This record gives sequence, structure tokens and C-alpha cells, in this order.
Amino acid sequence: MTDQTGEISNDGWQRLIAAREVYTRLAGGHYDEVLNQVAQRAQSEGSIGKADIGALLLWKRLRADTRWTYALMATSDAEVRRATAAAMTAVLDSSVSISEAARAGRAALVGLPGFTRGDALASAALTAAAPDRMAVYDRPAHTGLRSLGIPLTHAPGRYSRYIAALDHLLDHAPSPAHAWTPRDLDVALYSLPPIPADTNSA
Repeated sequence: MTDQTGEISNDGWQRLIAAREVYTRLAGGHYDEVLNQVAQRAQSEGSIGKADIGALLLWKRLRADTRWTYALMATSDAEVRRATAAAMTAVLDSSVSISEAARAGRAALVGLPGFTRGDALASAALTAAAPDRMAVYDRPAHTGLRSLGIPLTHAPGRYSRYIAALDHLLDHAPSPAHAWTPRDLDVALYSLPPIPADTNSA
């Protein structure tokens, strides 16, 4: 659902805008309180500790009965905060492109248990560190991009490419999406319903 320039069509944007409105209506004003509270503490403290990572784990509805959660709990909070402080510095660096900031932020977290592979929890932490610049990555958002004709591979560096794709789309967004943050767009992608199958086709 892209035009000849590779941009999302007007129909695609209308689907995204409608999906964002549905999310807002269904989630209400409380679902994202955990993310917002972690973000507020991160801004105040300059880092994210184990307790707030646990909060993000709950917010993302990820499993906690895994080897990496045990390994993270066995890691000192000071070590976790050193990594998240470096990540926070990286994603807030406005002297580089937003995709480069995302790449550096993701790289700063890779040594922590639970952040080695996959971008779901890492992207939540980076979004808490820079709520107006970063966005949450997950499978539904990836699927939403693909349904709009925007390719995103699973090769190394996926998160920075994801942020670059969102940033590019927002540069060409119509009203009211032109005022969205990357986080607003990831919510719309997450909530985007699949295109109904053409019941008249063979």
C-alpha cells in the first residue's frame, strides 16, 4: 500500500489514523501509565534500573520465567544502570540521525541479560529513555509495516532500521499524523487491523 515514491498511500494513512484512535479508545488513559512512570524516573535519574525493567516487562506482557530474567536479577543494579545510562545518552544525542542514535542505544544494551537478542524489551527501555524520539518494536508493528508495503528485514541492526522507517514515514505524514511521535506511529502499527481478504477474488 505504497505509491510510486515508496510512501504510504492516503488510504494507508487513514488506516493508521483510525487504528491509533481505536487504541486510544480501548486502552484508555491508564494502560501506558507504567511506561510513562518509568520514563519520568529515567529522566530524573539518568538511567533505568532493574525494578523499572521489571515494570517494563509487565507492561510488555513478556514472560518472566526465563533464564535471562534470572541472569538479570543476578546482575548488580549498578551494572544495569551503567548500561542503560549509556543507552540513554545515545538515544538523546541530537547531533546524529535518529536511526544512528537508535543503533548506538541498542548497542549499549546488548551486554545485559534479556537484551542480547530481540528488540521488544530493549525498545521499550529505549522508548522510556527518549519517549519523543524512540518507539517500541514488536511483531504486530513489524506486521503492520509489511501490510503497508514497507519492508523490514530481521538482519542485524533491525531496530535502527525500524526507527529510520518510522522517521521517514512521519516526515511525509498528513494531518493529524504529521504531529505524531515515533511512539504514536508504533501504536498505530501495533493496532493496525489486517486488510480484509477480497471475497470476490478467485
